[in-house]
Amino acid sequence: MGIPASDLGVAIVTGASRGIGRACALKLAEDGYDIVANYAGNRAAAEEVARAVEALGRRALVVQGDVGSEADILALFAAADAFGRLAVLVNNAGVIDVAQRVDEMSADRITRMMTINVVGSFLCAREAVKRMSTRHGGKGGAIINLSSIAPTLGAPGQYVDYAASKGAIDALTLGLGREVAAEGIRVNAVRPGLIETDIHASGGIPDRVSLLADTIPIKRGGTAEEVAECVRWLASDKASYVLSTVLTVSGGR
Repeated sequence: MGIPASDLGVAIVTGASRGIGRACALKLAEDGYDIVANYAGNRAAAEEVARAVEALGRRALVVQGDVGSEADILALFAAADAFGRLAVLVNNAGVIDVAQRVDEMSADRITRMMTINVVGSFLCAREAVKRMSTRHGGKGGAIINLSSIAPTLGAPGQYVDYAASKGAIDALTLGLGREVAAEGIRVNAVRPGLIETDIHASGGIPDRVSLLADTIPIKRGGTAEEVAECVRWLASDKASYVLSTVLTVSGGR
């Protein structure tokens, strides 16, 4: 006999196969949500997340998809529709690139960054609103976007394009939150600082957190679980009066 559907509904976590996304999927499963775990390429890792969710007593569905593709996003939400009622979206999937100055960046690099980090988050939020909003017959829900401390610092000499993309996420959080607040949807964001995940390796600086630890007032990098604890709180009724807020989780940096 299978696990029954959750009374709380379904949480979609994009980029759920590793790092912050994985931690969010597990924390939300602990809170009682069924999980739709989206991943881009590493199916084995996503399936491991699904097994961990099921070990917590919740259902899990693994869906491959690139959030840089509208067709993939539509397929992700269609799969979630067949799984249960959407209650939470964690807009986590995103990319960085190798450290470069702006005068070294190609148009292709900048376009890829904005397509995945900005357009993908907008389209996922659009599809979530269509399902959650009381205007569309929904029962409400929560959207949590993953921002970054980067827009407050600018990331000069390394990731100005990434910082700009996350600045757009801050604006999305503010504007969309106010747009749909009366329709039963709370939109917020978490702004991580230097977190110990393997995204730094994909940017060519795998030891970036340790190299910059002295610049953090708390003198260490954060963990994916520490970020996920904030995401789970924003998804919960405990944050029922929190709206269009970007919660900084950066150790004071």
